Amino acid sequence: MCARLTMTSLLGIALLAWTLSGPTVAFVPIGGGASTHISITGTALLQKVKETCQAVAEASGYEFKPTGSSPEELVQACLGPTATGDVSGAKFYSALQEIYMQNGLVDRDFVNSAPHHFSSEAFLEGRSLITQGMAAIKANIRKENFQAARETLGRVLHTLQDFYSHSNWVELDNTEPYINLIRPDLPLENLADKDTATCSDCASGTCPNPILPNILKEKKLTSGYMGIFSSDKPKGKCSHGGASDLTSTAVPRGGISKDERRSDNVALHNAAVNVATAASLELLQDIRLAAGDNDFLRMMGIARSSVLSFVIDTTGSMSDDIDEARAVVYEIIDSKKGTQDEPSEYILVPFNDPSFGPLIRTTDPNKMKSEISKLTANDGGDTPEMCLSGLQLALTGAPASSHIYVFTDAIAKDIDLKDTIVALIRSTKSTVSFFMTGASSRRRRSLRAASFNDYKDLALASGGQAIQVSKKQLPQATDVILDTSTSALVTVLQRARNPGKQETFPFTLDQSLKNITIYITGTSITFTLTNPDGMTQNQDQASGQLATIQTVGNLRRIRLNSEKHTGAWKIQINSNQPYTLKVTGQSTIAFIYNFVESFKGPHPGYAVLNGRPQAGQPASLMLSVMGRKGPSSLSIGEVSLVMVSGPEAVTSGTMTDMGNGDILVTVNTVPEGEFVVILKGTDKVSNSHFQRQSTTQMSVSKVNIQMVVDSSLEPEKAFKLPFSVMTQGSSGSYSISARNDRNFPMSYPNSLTLTTGEYTNATLTITPPDSTQSGTDTTLTIEAKSTKGADSNYAVLRLSVVTKITDFTPPLCNLVTVLPDDCPADLSQCKPFHWQLSANLTDGNGTGIESITLRQGEGTLSYTPLSAPIIQADYNSSCCSQVVEFVAVDKVGNVGRCYYEIDHSAGPPALTLSLPLWLCLLVSVFIVRP
Repeated sequence: MCARLTMTSLLGIALLAWTLSGPTVAFVPIGGGASTHISITGTALLQKVKETCQAVAEASGYEFKPTGSSPEELVQACLGPTATGDVSGAKFYSALQEIYMQNGLVDRDFVNSAPHHFSSEAFLEGRSLITQGMAAIKANIRKENFQAARETLGRVLHTLQDFYSHSNWVELDNTEPYINLIRPDLPLENLADKDTATCSDCASGTCPNPILPNILKEKKLTSGYMGIFSSDKPKGKCSHGGASDLTSTAVPRGGISKDERRSDNVALHNAAVNVATAASLELLQDIRLAAGDNDFLRMMGIARSSVLSFVIDTTGSMSDDIDEARAVVYEIIDSKKGTQDEPSEYILVPFNDPSFGPLIRTTDPNKMKSEISKLTANDGGDTPEMCLSGLQLALTGAPASSHIYVFTDAIAKDIDLKDTIVALIRSTKSTVSFFMTGASSRRRRSLRAASFNDYKDLALASGGQAIQVSKKQLPQATDVILDTSTSALVTVLQRARNPGKQETFPFTLDQSLKNITIYITGTSITFTLTNPDGMTQNQDQASGQLATIQTVGNLRRIRLNSEKHTGAWKIQINSNQPYTLKVTGQSTIAFIYNFVESFKGPHPGYAVLNGRPQAGQPASLMLSVMGRKGPSSLSIGEVSLVMVSGPEAVTSGTMTDMGNGDILVTVNTVPEGEFVVILKGTDKVSNSHFQRQSTTQMSVSKVNIQMVVDSSLEPEKAFKLPFSVMTQGSSGSYSISARNDRNFPMSYPNSLTLTTGEYTNATLTITPPDSTQSGTDTTLTIEAKSTKGADSNYAVLRLSVVTKITDFTPPLCNLVTVLPDDCPADLSQCKPFHWQLSANLTDGNGTGIESITLRQGEGTLSYTPLSAPIIQADYNSSCCSQVVEFVAVDKVGNVGRCYYEIDHSAGPPALTLSLPLWLCLLVSVFIVRP
């Protein structure tokens, strides 16, 4: 429904809809309005995730039994026996947020597009958006580009849901979804033509059902016309309705939109919500069947939270470093196998000069072992390398919020990529740590020349470490990777000082924290650590009452000993050299956030900022909090912005509790330098105070870049991407630069002349090569910078490349035989009896069947080679299991389903209708009962 998405796309809303009695529960945001898009999407997603987790658990032989309704408890139950430690729900929260936010953005970016909202009888065009989007989602999942899949899914669900609010589908007494909307092989029938009047005049604008009687009688499908800028509409046609629709004052007046529940449309609104929820479930089920259960859950962010991502220099001087990286990978894989800390994904990017890549991504630990064992050091010495190019591949290929480890002994040859890397770090919120084994005495030859300080800048910007050691010391330093390659990792505090000085840093440790580690990087450092009871330990005590201290190179790694750590700690550091401080631990108490901006229109809301917040203006954050028993187990006391470097200036925000752990934070004055977000509160489970800090540094800018993408790219076709740039700073010339991680050819203006306060429009053209595989995505970064370099901003987009699909026909299933068909109706007598089914599967003139899987039934399924024109599937089962369903998926993701249930009722053979009628229509099979 197009109800106001005025507030956020946050998980608590979905959980509210899921845990309460029905899908019509609506979150009431600031300013009022029922956020039914979020309610519908959340209800459908949570239900489908729960069903999928249940199926995975049954197939794997463990019980799916969440201890509660919070996302943390759902994820823990879904991951099964391996989820024995702390399990973070952060990736699940983030995945849902991406879907919800993209759903809401349809009301901003395509407010006047009839197809995106099924307005103005744009049925064919709206259906095309849905089916093309579904094809892109399936192609992205096949290539493991889950973020691109989620973003498209959010937009597609919005358009699908709007059909039921903006058309007369429920006025025609339909209570089930219109399956043809997600099946392009089925026609859209009985559409009202452009000359057919559809509505009667409603002077009050709130008539219960203004659809003309003949339209209702003939079951003609129509939708309301929407005019944002004009009141024109065809004669006799229905309007959308509402104050923003100028056509609603033209006869016939009023409107048929069911976006919001009003006194005159309660029944129709509720009916539209119910059928839109069922339609969303249909679409999600189709995607789930095409993707498979495991990849569907990965798309939804339900996987072990640790991701192991290495970027490794392979030049001739790196032999020892490669050996150590290989040893660390082997140790992590072998020691954490079968536990919650086992990485869910492995990323490897080698780089050299002039080559870098390819990116290797796998979920198979043995493949990661194999790939890293192939790395050898060759060519060159410790001369500048393509380090940042390799890091760019890792940042765009790894999931958001990953930990990436870079091994190198040389400065970056491609230092011109530094600004792009910073933009990608901020966009992905990933943490980058560098292990540098080269000489540290190199100095910059000029301001633009590279040095090891560039790596330190990038590590600090991401919240990572810049560890400088000798090659012999490297094996001791890589313990940091073992620390951070773990689940539910949180940052309690991070600070940097340049130049160094004596300073005391207080921090609070709560009862939920485990494996607490303090890292200090720098030289000529002394420090004193003090616990809540006043006990102290300094840098000279390697093994003391408070901690075990390991010193290697420029790194001090301090592991706390005491389990009784709860309370106020402090560490005093003294050095006249630059240093960094970081305090981490494992805990399910965490938060995620996005800077957002509000937008106006018929359905106002909030959109995630693509780039840095605007200088000189208040900043808004959407923040979600996670606790051990869900957000209700936490009490939030303060959300602030604080500078990591320089003066300890804390800017507190005004919090608006949205319920269910969702918070809108408004900060009137944003720090001028690089800052992070700090959250403080109370854990109700242990009644202890906690603090958490974001890792990625952010800053403000007077420049703003706007870009909107709605469609996928096609191989060998030029794709035009309009963008706009505006500055609130000085007018003049601004340089424009753009990069993508696939090296697709691009053209764009190298500079734009900006006038203060006005947007300047431009176009970027990008052309994927003909060889680009369907489902590939590319990350595009555009940066605008003032001529003197005083101010800049960036925008980051993911673009999907999808080969044009002409095959929309699902595989077909024809039943051949069922022998014998005499299973007893009394299941207590079933054990001695067995039955068999044989069916032929074909894909017509399509792309060919790629997979066949058993979805229901406890028997065994076998089939002839998939390459055959006709595939024979044979199913054998005990009579104790009398239902079978198997699914055939073709090479572009069309899904066909074979379903059979032994029918003990009398009467002629027929297709069993034990499923709801709408689901039977979805099953693209033709079954003849013997």
